[in-house]
Amino acid sequence: MTPKRITIGVVLILVAIGIAIFADLDEWLLFRRSPADPAPRNAAEKKVLSVLDKMESAGKTYLSVGSVEGRMLRLLTEAADAKHVVEIGTSTGYSGLWFCMALQSTGGRLTTFEIDHERAELAKDHFRMAGVEQLTMVVEGDAHQNIARLAAPIDVVFLDADKEGYVDYLRKLLPLVRPGGLILADNVDSAPEYVKEVSENPELETLYYSDGEGLGISLKKR
Repeated sequence: MTPKRITIGVVLILVAIGIAIFADLDEWLLFRRSPADPAPRNAAEKKVLSVLDKMESAGKTYLSVGSVEGRMLRLLTEAADAKHVVEIGTSTGYSGLWFCMALQSTGGRLTTFEIDHERAELAKDHFRMAGVEQLTMVVEGDAHQNIARLAAPIDVVFLDADKEGYVDYLRKLLPLVRPGGLILADNVDSAPEYVKEVSENPELETLYYSDGEGLGISLKKR
């Protein structure tokens, strides 16, 4: 066999291996991005999931996280046994409902900040429809100012508002987060200064979840 034929044979083998690898990768990505719908464990959880479905069908999620990210928020909140979650950027309550599914189990509460009156009212309606209004407090106005009312301890912080304001929110809220608590930030791909801040802070251990538009997950070290 000539060297030329050997080279062509090696290339064809490598191409075949590459196709096989990417086929497996595509299959894995489809599985990762298209999980089965969550199975409600009780009537309260079923009611929340029903409202989430209705919001998606009606297009009333308005710049909220996707359903996979929502499930991640719920998972992290329940794993942290959170008693107090602070959310910056309520929108229409979509992410808040995922938090509330966890808080129903942990016995916690959600304080969520929204600058837009119409979206805040929609969120309140959605919380009432889902039967979780007693777990939530919606604070209208500029969160940069209103978070001054908060007190420690906070178990989970979720940032999903003005990306240029993430660093300010972090600096004001981090002292209130308990050791072992979490700071979550959506759309970190659009917040490079925040990424630099949390990545270089020795108090934090930060990872990035790449589904959706990038979720930063920071643990406040004990």
